[in-house]
Amino acid sequence: MRGKKVLITGGTGFTGRHLVRNLESAGCSVFCLGDHPADVPNFFLASILDREALSKVVREVQPDFVVHLAAISFVAHENVNDIYEINVIGSRNLLHVLAEEAPNVECVLLASSANVYGNSSVEAVNEAVPLLPVNDYAVSKLAMEYVARLWMGRLPIVIARPFNYTGVGQSANFLLPKIVDHFRRGAREIELGNLDVARDFSDVRMVTAAYCDLLKAAPAGEVFNVCSGVAYSLQDVLDMMAEIAGYRIRVTVNPAFVRSNEVKMLRGDNAKLVSAIGALKSRPLKETLAWMYSGEEI
Repeated sequence: MRGKKVLITGGTGFTGRHLVRNLESAGCSVFCLGDHPADVPNFFLASILDREALSKVVREVQPDFVVHLAAISFVAHENVNDIYEINVIGSRNLLHVLAEEAPNVECVLLASSANVYGNSSVEAVNEAVPLLPVNDYAVSKLAMEYVARLWMGRLPIVIARPFNYTGVGQSANFLLPKIVDHFRRGAREIELGNLDVARDFSDVRMVTAAYCDLLKAAPAGEVFNVCSGVAYSLQDVLDMMAEIAGYRIRVTVNPAFVRSNEVKMLRGDNAKLVSAIGALKSRPLKETLAWMYSGEEI
């Protein structure tokens, strides 16, 4: 990929910052697009809801690869209209512009979400499992996938369905950074929701490395789970953090944090991804939590 130009929407966000590091290490020229000013090289201030602004950026960059990360990614985001406008209409705008302005693009990677599977009854969720989204965020991501299929005849689109992942730089709105932050501050009590939910947690560094490998492989028209294949309950996370920090925190279950449409168990099957790009650069969750606890900056 050395010398290739990569355009990342949402490139200054949590995932984007780690992806930029991966791509630059591989010798790529990286261009980021976002709707808030950012003091980073090759940054374009533009909203994916503004098709004219998008067109201008794509014409100027003429990217070899595109990674679409820009989205409302917080499931409990209060403004439902934002979720659908940005995740669906914004994605459609991007695909329209790429088809018109970047006919030679080699791969367009769209970040969807494992939330599209909902409450699956299978032990390990693969890409053939029925899609049963149970919240607006998941519905918006599935709608984005369907929109993408309208453009697959004109663009080399790859869809990634990442399961939960975390790491340094993720907002404390998200559950694992919230837990780690409490331990870093030496807090003795934390309010959480249902402790019995289990998630397939990955390290953001593994996820972004997988995205890079998918760009190189460019398996157009395919969908891939991006996951570790191991599920952890919140109690497991609390136990790991107790070992890392050297003390146990008292947990209070706040009913306001217990969602009525909560996905209880979500563990992925990454066999298809491994077959496409080779072994994943996985890390044990405890190692990821210790990295976050260390206070290291991106």
